[in-house]
Amino acid sequence: MTTTDEADQSVHRARRWARRLALQALYQWDVSGGQAEELVRQFSQREDILRADADYFARLVSGVLAHRDELHARLAPWLDRGMERLDPVERTVLRYACFELLHCSEVPLPVVLSEATQLACRFGTERGGKYVNAVLDKVARNLGPRAA
Repeated sequence: MTTTDEADQSVHRARRWARRLALQALYQWDVSGGQAEELVRQFSQREDILRADADYFARLVSGVLAHRDELHARLAPWLDRGMERLDPVERTVLRYACFELLHCSEVPLPVVLSEATQLACRFGTERGGKYVNAVLDKVARNLGPRAA
């Protein structure tokens, strides 16, 4: 493996951890509320933040909370029920992944879908991964140009 490949893998692993921590932070927000700055501060004190891209984690958490209405509007046409009726883990994964699709154009679409599906499978309901993948696939197909 070349140094460039190793660096790419390191970035990929750090982003994967950032998504996982963002899922946890945004789930906490979904259940109990709070401010983005407080969530970022709280999670930045955890030991596992050292495995994550801390800046990307903060970008996801702050971005989801700042763009919540936009994310819900983009997701709503593809949901089979209202956001409030979704499993909380699936709702949280859909929010952060939709934010990535809309605002993180440097991340390839297949990476966004794959990472979100994996997290939904791991932490969501039995069919959560399939549901998240289907919804995000429809969002991605109807995006138009992506903006960073």
